[in-house]
Amino acid sequence: MIKIKTKPSEDVLYGESKWWGFPDLPDELDWPTVKADDDGEEFDDPLTFICQIKCSDIAPLDPEGLLPHEGMLYFFAALDYFLGDLDAFTTPGMGEWPSDCFKVLYSPVCENLNTHTLMYDEDTPAAPAPESISFGDFKDSYTQILGEPLIEEVREALPGYVPLLQIDENDDWGLRFFDCGMLCFMIKPADLAARRFDKVKAWLYSS
Repeated sequence: MIKIKTKPSEDVLYGESKWWGFPDLPDELDWPTVKADDDGEEFDDPLTFICQIKCSDIAPLDPEGLLPHEGMLYFFAALDYFLGDLDAFTTPGMGEWPSDCFKVLYSPVCENLNTHTLMYDEDTPAAPAPESISFGDFKDSYTQILGEPLIEEVREALPGYVPLLQIDENDDWGLRFFDCGMLCFMIKPADLAARRFDKVKAWLYSS
């Protein structure tokens, strides 16, 4: 398993591994959205950008080559409610999430990227402040890549799947999954080997 730690950063972090902030996407990838309804008017609601992971950063910690070692992985999900927006238009519940409520994207390159931004107004970013990411064997972190599903309920519900990313709630981020929980992006090993990130499932556990 590869544990994750983050810390606030004043750096731009363009094209680097980062948590929150805004994604740096190649031309062929768009910021994913979910259909939402506002008093009968349907619109495309952008999913929360969680993180982008520069695959070369994790390559030394993945000797079996389970993950791509080049390019960038991007994670998005409907997290606004869990970040404190109680009026969020899309609020998935516990268990398996609908496929339009999350997205994992992969680009084989980390060059010529475009930073996509969302603003509440001219001066207020519609995203938590970006944080840099460190990867390693951190004993006090439960946010991780690969390894075993940390939650028994997830292991039982998705046998044979491995965690592509498990996200623990975090008071520093204001991230809380109902009472106490974890969001797990799960994938079958064969789909991971084939880089079929469209086959990922998301499962929310909360006690």
